[in-house]
Amino acid sequence: MDSHSIIGTKNKKGQVYTDPNHLFFEAPRIPSFFTGSEVIKEAIRRASVDLMVAYPITPQSEAAALIGELYAEGYVTDYMRGENEFGVMSECAGGSFGGARVFTTTAGPGTMRAMENFPMWSGARLPIEMIVTCRGINSPLSIQPDTLEMYFLLETGMLVWHAETAQDFYDWILMGFMVAEQPDVHLPIAICCDGFFVTHTKDVVNLTPVDMCLPPYDPYRSPVPCMDMECPPVRMMRDPFVMKSNYISYATHASWQQEIRAAIERSRKHTIPLLGGLIETENADAEILIVSSGTAVSQGREAIRLLAEEGLRVGLVKIKSVRPWPYHEIREATKHAKHIFVPEFNVAGWMAREIKATVPDSDRVVAGPQVAGGMTMPPEVIVEHIQRTLGKSVATLAARGS
Repeated sequence: MDSHSIIGTKNKKGQVYTDPNHLFFEAPRIPSFFTGSEVIKEAIRRASVDLMVAYPITPQSEAAALIGELYAEGYVTDYMRGENEFGVMSECAGGSFGGARVFTTTAGPGTMRAMENFPMWSGARLPIEMIVTCRGINSPLSIQPDTLEMYFLLETGMLVWHAETAQDFYDWILMGFMVAEQPDVHLPIAICCDGFFVTHTKDVVNLTPVDMCLPPYDPYRSPVPCMDMECPPVRMMRDPFVMKSNYISYATHASWQQEIRAAIERSRKHTIPLLGGLIETENADAEILIVSSGTAVSQGREAIRLLAEEGLRVGLVKIKSVRPWPYHEIREATKHAKHIFVPEFNVAGWMAREIKATVPDSDRVVAGPQVAGGMTMPPEVIVEHIQRTLGKSVATLAARGS
């Protein structure tokens, strides 16, 4: 079925199936004051989703409940609650195997419990979209923002984007379906945001018209067989290679892992026009750069303003896509920098590791500041970190105002 043939027709709710490029870049926008959770709901209202599988875990529970309202209103074809996060992701796989556009949400320990499913999604080439409202996963328990779980997703074969703002979040949820479902990509995608900082904060978001929606998913454009009456589950693996020989098993696994990673790389040509590039830069010719993703970028912007007041010029590199990783873009954007600072909301500093592995003269990369378990990162902390590295005498943040 050619999905373009239904452009201009209406669904059961009276929404017009709209060409994605028109919807994203030409359709009028309506300013609305929403939390990030409400933004998820509004994006899914326009996404022609067939199946949403939910399980409550803070801070994504509100979004999951709101999408239940969309099901009751008829905007989502089917909606169910799993018995646990592992069950949710298994049920998502079943829906996607059967040709549905599938969506789910998770966070923190829920992501960890479901982890085994994600490489399976990628290996089965299932274009499931998953929202990750990042929160702490380490002991002692924390429900607060922390991006450590993104580190665990990096080598699952999924596409991984990290939204800074609610506007990013809204646009990227819709765009994510369009990239993930491309026949030469056809991989799951994780759209990540920092829990609470985005999900529970209100902001003005420019929404596309509610009477426009994405064209539906066409499972017969998939590079692997859609599971239907002519291709039941038992035929998904003819002459199972695991029963032949170890050599065939090894070779099959290795070649398929390479194909998944090649599909990630192929996603670039679809992602770059939609996101306006894998990175965004400001004053990239500066000798001092702040490079990060998510809300650490927002804190970095304010730190840059404070440093400018002190006569220090600092540039910014916002990383939008973590998988595919913007290797060449980061090398180009940082070529003039003498110092590259990487603020992060996690204790591991995984973003700094990725950047160190990317740029020449990696001793230019300064990991931090880093906060974990939901601790805030005032821009003054970033300012202090930069000043100390440059050898400037500074008063500690705790002493200010005394």
